[in-house]
Amino acid sequence: MPKKRSGGGLTGTQQAAKFLGVSVLSGAVLAGIALPAAGALGLAAKGTVEGFDEIPANLKTPPLSQRTTILDAEGGKIATVYSRDRTVVPLKDVSPYMQKAIVAIEDARFYDHGAVDLKGVLRALNKNAQSGGVSQGASTLTQQYVKNVFVEEAGDDPDKVAQATQQTIGRKIRELKYAIQVEEELGKQKILENYLNITFFGQQAYGVEAASRRYFSKSAKDLKLEEAAMLAGIVQSPSRYDPVNDTEEATKRRDIVLQRMADIRDISQEEADKAKAAPIKLNVSKPDNGCITSVNGAGFFCDYVRKTILTDPAFGKTEEERSKLWNLGGLTIRTTLSPRAQAAANKAATAKVNKTDKVAAAVVQVQPGTGRILSMGQSRPYGLDQKQHETVLNLSVGSKMGGTTYGFQVGSTFKPITAAAALEKGISPAQSFATPWKISLPMDSYRTCAGGPSGGGKWDLQNELKSEAGSWDMTSALGKSINTYFAHLEQQTGLCETVEMARKMGYGRGLGKKLQELPSITLGGQESTPLDMASAYATFANRGTYCTPVAIESVTDANGKRIKVPGSECSQVMNQQTADMINQMLKGVVEDGTGTQAGLQDRDNAGKTGTTNDRKDAWFVGYTPNLSTAVWVGDDVGEKTSMYRITIGGQYYDKVCGGCLPGPIWKIAMTGALDAGETPAFTPIAVPRGKEQEEKDKGRDREGRPGGTQPIPGISIPPDLIGGGSNRGQGNGGNGP
Repeated sequence: MPKKRSGGGLTGTQQAAKFLGVSVLSGAVLAGIALPAAGALGLAAKGTVEGFDEIPANLKTPPLSQRTTILDAEGGKIATVYSRDRTVVPLKDVSPYMQKAIVAIEDARFYDHGAVDLKGVLRALNKNAQSGGVSQGASTLTQQYVKNVFVEEAGDDPDKVAQATQQTIGRKIRELKYAIQVEEELGKQKILENYLNITFFGQQAYGVEAASRRYFSKSAKDLKLEEAAMLAGIVQSPSRYDPVNDTEEATKRRDIVLQRMADIRDISQEEADKAKAAPIKLNVSKPDNGCITSVNGAGFFCDYVRKTILTDPAFGKTEEERSKLWNLGGLTIRTTLSPRAQAAANKAATAKVNKTDKVAAAVVQVQPGTGRILSMGQSRPYGLDQKQHETVLNLSVGSKMGGTTYGFQVGSTFKPITAAAALEKGISPAQSFATPWKISLPMDSYRTCAGGPSGGGKWDLQNELKSEAGSWDMTSALGKSINTYFAHLEQQTGLCETVEMARKMGYGRGLGKKLQELPSITLGGQESTPLDMASAYATFANRGTYCTPVAIESVTDANGKRIKVPGSECSQVMNQQTADMINQMLKGVVEDGTGTQAGLQDRDNAGKTGTTNDRKDAWFVGYTPNLSTAVWVGDDVGEKTSMYRITIGGQYYDKVCGGCLPGPIWKIAMTGALDAGETPAFTPIAVPRGKEQEEKDKGRDREGRPGGTQPIPGISIPPDLIGGGSNRGQGNGGNGP
């Protein structure tokens, strides 16, 4: 039988030890401590019991662990989480039947004695002597309450629980002195209230309110006589008298409580008999605990909120303090989650990628200008059942917040950051570079922030298609995702300037790893997360102001006191004109570039595609002036799968690209999240073009189709039929569209 955490239900040996301890303690107290004339065993501090005076005089009652409720931005419940399912209620909100029942069965003389019931001790001594065993104990309800306080303080630490319940004279003496202090300071009614709120009633329910809702799906104030008697009877042995698993034993115990209530005249015998005749009628509510209960796939966001509380110094200077706050619970956490956006993100993540696929999809949305995280969706459901393809790995964030170790290589979605760094340095969008489709550049031509070369030897790289040779300006190079162009642009802009722009825009690697100052960063060769990418692109939407992502709007504790929460920190990281130009150039990506399948027709929108070497990761990151969304598709476990000749979501792909899978997912997420009546526009600006670029843009698009023409439904033209199509890795990170 499992160890009881509160109340009786002890074995014969344990009862004997308990009674022996009380008896010896009582003898020691009576022999060595003076009893004042006024009262119910208030003990003077002149005891001869060794160590008595060293016990702290004030009982430090711990706040009771309760439920924490996590709400969305509109006040709807996302989830309820707790280490103890408990809702603390005042005594006035507990049925009088319940109050009388618990006193009757646990300590009938509660209102007649002090901290220790001397008559009860003597009666128990006599009864046990007559029976030749241990049939009665002598702990008062106050002493039981004190013991439960020790158990509550111990939490789930088995060693501390053992110390709190060990049958020793020392613990009994300490328990006695605390009980005396409680009697003096709190009074009977408050003790009863505290006892009813702290006691374990089985079925994961702590306190009478949680117990009433668990067994009867009603508040404790509405308990009937027979219901209250049943709950009071459980306390002595929650497993033995569990009405869910053994109705017969629970009924016997309930009837004992009812008879005891009649014997002490709390109710009439007629009332007791009528209640005994009623069968136990349960209306059980199953525990509703944890982020796994979140709707619309919000479990990952819910867990992100939990991680925020446990890691942010705003909620405690030390890890221990933050953990204590979370486990104590009783919090009401209002978050930034938009129900509409979350439903859209969840729909999008599961629309094109099945939970059983080799690869997974992640969708995260951020509000430009505020940093508010509006949604987090994934194709695999949140949970621990791997047979059902569930996971608790949050693919949108880094390992500190419950995600992947470093994140994922971002491919060509990094290129707009290089473009922003170039514009900030004064380089015109009309800057053109003429290159073959494959080039080799000296590593020492890229200088680190310390002024040294980024490495030795050559950096070999190539474009996606052999046809992508020629002259490109910044607009066309972004539209067609030309690797060679951005290698030259980074060379002219400066590697250090490019890395610094990325840092200012919140682009980071997992585990707090610094960005490496390597040229391949411009092709997305270093890892980041979907949340970081959505936040970085929100900087463009917000005209150059980056805001750190936040998930929590407000927190109040169990007493309604507000806890200060960290807000988003916003800073202007580039000129507004720079952001405006990036917006105009990235509009071209969704209008006639690599992201045409993602483009929204009813409003200004912009974005960028990206794939990595061997198509192990595919991205689309895009935005409107009021919403930024990042979509990632790739292998989330083990050795990463190359997404060639693969079936995903029931559709076959010869090769996955950023525009053909993440792009359509992005479109679903954006369409569902955005208000059709709210269509803000980007700030218009003229973007200088290179000579002859308009004519060159009429060449092949990134899917191998001439002139950016739309595909014929149901017909797939192999890229190699019209040239190129190679995406061999160069060992320098991702670089595809």
